[in-house]
Amino acid sequence: MINQNRVLSGCNGNVWLNGKLLAQVKSIEAKITGNFEEVNFVGDYTTHHAYTGWAGEGTLVLHKIDSTVLSLVKNTYKTGELPDINIVTQLKDNSTGKSERVSLGNVIITEMMLAKIEGKALVEEEIPFKFSDYDVLETI
Repeated sequence: MINQNRVLSGCNGNVWLNGKLLAQVKSIEAKITGNFEEVNFVGDYTTHHAYTGWAGEGTLVLHKIDSTVLSLVKNTYKTGELPDINIVTQLKDNSTGKSERVSLGNVIITEMMLAKIEGKALVEEEIPFKFSDYDVLETI
Protein backbone atom coordinates (compact mmCIF):
# COMPACT_ATOMS: atom_id res chain seq x y z
CA MET A 1 0.00 0.00 0.00
CA ILE A 2 1.21 3.49 -0.80
CA ASN A 3 2.04 5.76 2.11
CA GLN A 4 0.52 9.18 1.39
CA ASN A 5 3.10 10.79 3.67
CA ARG A 6 5.80 9.84 1.16
CA VAL A 7 4.38 12.12 -1.55
CA LEU A 8 6.94 14.87 -2.01
CA SER A 9 6.08 18.49 -1.32
CA GLY A 10 7.45 21.59 -2.98
CA CYS A 11 7.84 22.99 0.54
CA ASN A 12 10.95 20.81 0.74
CA GLY A 13 12.49 22.23 -2.43
CA ASN A 14 15.31 24.67 -3.10
CA VAL A 15 16.64 26.46 -6.17
CA TRP A 16 20.12 27.93 -6.63
CA LEU A 17 20.95 30.44 -9.38
CA ASN A 18 24.70 30.56 -10.03
CA GLY A 19 25.31 29.13 -6.58
CA LYS A 20 23.03 31.60 -4.77
CA LEU A 21 20.07 30.11 -2.91
CA LEU A 22 16.87 31.80 -4.08
CA ALA A 23 14.48 32.21 -1.15
CA GLN A 24 11.83 33.93 -3.27
CA VAL A 25 10.99 30.97 -5.54
CA LYS A 26 7.30 30.28 -6.02
CA SER A 27 7.80 27.51 -8.58
CA ILE A 28 10.15 26.09 -11.17
CA GLU A 29 9.58 23.70 -14.01
CA ALA A 30 12.27 22.39 -16.34
CA LYS A 31 11.79 19.76 -19.00
CA ILE A 32 13.49 18.29 -22.01
CA THR A 33 11.71 17.43 -25.22
CA GLY A 34 13.09 14.97 -27.72
CA ASN A 35 13.42 16.01 -31.35
CA PHE A 36 12.45 13.39 -33.91
CA GLU A 37 12.35 13.29 -37.67
CA GLU A 38 9.85 11.18 -39.57
CA VAL A 39 11.26 8.19 -41.42
CA ASN A 40 9.06 6.51 -44.02
CA PHE A 41 9.70 3.34 -45.98
CA VAL A 42 8.14 2.10 -49.20
CA GLY A 43 5.67 -0.70 -48.46
CA ASP A 44 5.29 0.28 -44.79
CA TYR A 45 2.26 2.27 -43.69
CA THR A 46 3.78 3.08 -40.32
CA THR A 47 5.44 6.42 -39.73
CA HIS A 48 8.71 5.75 -37.92
CA HIS A 49 10.73 8.34 -36.04
CA ALA A 50 14.47 8.84 -35.71
CA TYR A 51 15.83 10.69 -32.69
CA THR A 52 17.76 13.81 -33.71
CA GLY A 53 18.44 15.49 -30.36
CA TRP A 54 16.67 17.29 -27.57
CA ALA A 55 15.78 20.78 -26.36
CA GLY A 56 15.46 21.99 -22.78
CA GLU A 57 13.18 24.71 -21.52
CA GLY A 58 11.54 25.83 -18.34
CA THR A 59 9.96 28.56 -16.29
CA LEU A 60 11.05 30.03 -12.99
CA VAL A 61 8.44 32.01 -11.05
CA LEU A 62 9.69 34.32 -8.30
CA HIS A 63 7.98 36.47 -5.71
CA LYS A 64 9.44 39.91 -6.49
CA ILE A 65 11.58 40.93 -3.51
CA ASP A 66 14.69 42.19 -5.28
CA SER A 67 16.29 42.57 -8.71
CA THR A 68 18.25 39.30 -8.77
CA VAL A 69 17.36 38.30 -12.32
CA LEU A 70 17.16 41.83 -13.73
CA SER A 71 20.67 42.54 -12.42
CA LEU A 72 21.97 39.36 -14.05
CA VAL A 73 20.55 39.98 -17.53
CA LYS A 74 19.96 43.75 -17.67
CA ASN A 75 22.40 44.34 -20.55
CA THR A 76 21.99 41.01 -22.32
CA TYR A 77 19.62 42.17 -25.03
CA LYS A 78 21.42 45.47 -25.63
CA THR A 79 24.90 43.97 -25.97
CA GLY A 80 24.20 40.43 -27.12
CA GLU A 81 26.51 39.15 -24.39
CA LEU A 82 24.83 36.28 -22.57
CA PRO A 83 25.87 35.68 -18.96
CA ASP A 84 26.86 32.19 -17.80
CA ILE A 85 23.85 30.88 -15.90
CA ASN A 86 23.49 27.62 -14.00
CA ILE A 87 20.40 26.51 -12.07
CA VAL A 88 20.38 23.70 -9.51
CA THR A 89 17.14 22.33 -8.10
CA GLN A 90 16.66 20.12 -5.06
CA LEU A 91 13.55 18.30 -3.90
CA LYS A 92 14.09 16.64 -0.53
CA ASP A 93 12.28 13.66 0.98
CA ASN A 94 12.33 14.53 4.68
CA SER A 95 11.30 11.02 5.72
CA THR A 96 14.42 9.45 4.18
CA GLY A 97 16.78 12.42 4.04
CA LYS A 98 17.35 11.74 0.33
CA SER A 99 17.10 14.37 -2.37
CA GLU A 100 16.50 14.62 -6.08
CA ARG A 101 18.92 17.21 -7.46
CA VAL A 102 19.25 18.41 -11.03
CA SER A 103 21.73 20.88 -12.52
CA LEU A 104 20.77 22.89 -15.61
CA GLY A 105 23.65 24.35 -17.60
CA ASN A 106 24.02 26.83 -20.43
CA VAL A 107 20.81 28.52 -19.30
CA ILE A 108 19.53 31.38 -21.44
CA ILE A 109 16.80 33.63 -20.05
CA THR A 110 14.54 34.19 -23.03
CA GLU A 111 12.33 36.96 -21.64
CA MET A 112 13.08 39.73 -19.19
CA MET A 113 10.50 41.57 -17.08
CA LEU A 114 11.35 45.28 -17.01
CA ALA A 115 8.31 46.41 -15.03
CA LYS A 116 5.18 44.91 -13.51
CA ILE A 117 2.96 46.84 -11.13
CA GLU A 118 -0.65 46.13 -10.23
CA GLY A 119 -2.67 47.73 -7.46
CA LYS A 120 -3.49 45.51 -4.46
CA ALA A 121 -1.53 42.61 -5.91
CA LEU A 122 1.69 40.88 -5.01
CA VAL A 123 4.29 41.12 -7.75
CA GLU A 124 5.63 37.94 -9.32
CA GLU A 125 8.24 37.48 -12.02
CA GLU A 126 7.75 34.71 -14.55
CA ILE A 127 11.10 33.92 -16.15
CA PRO A 128 11.10 31.58 -19.16
CA PHE A 129 14.43 29.99 -20.01
CA LYS A 130 16.12 27.47 -22.28
CA PHE A 131 19.07 25.23 -21.42
CA SER A 132 21.38 22.99 -23.41
CA ASP A 133 22.98 20.87 -20.69
CA TYR A 134 21.72 19.01 -17.66
CA ASP A 135 22.97 16.57 -15.06
CA VAL A 136 20.94 14.50 -12.65
CA LEU A 137 23.11 14.90 -9.55
CA GLU A 138 21.09 12.81 -7.12
CA THR A 139 17.96 10.64 -7.18
CA ILE A 140 15.63 9.44 -4.45
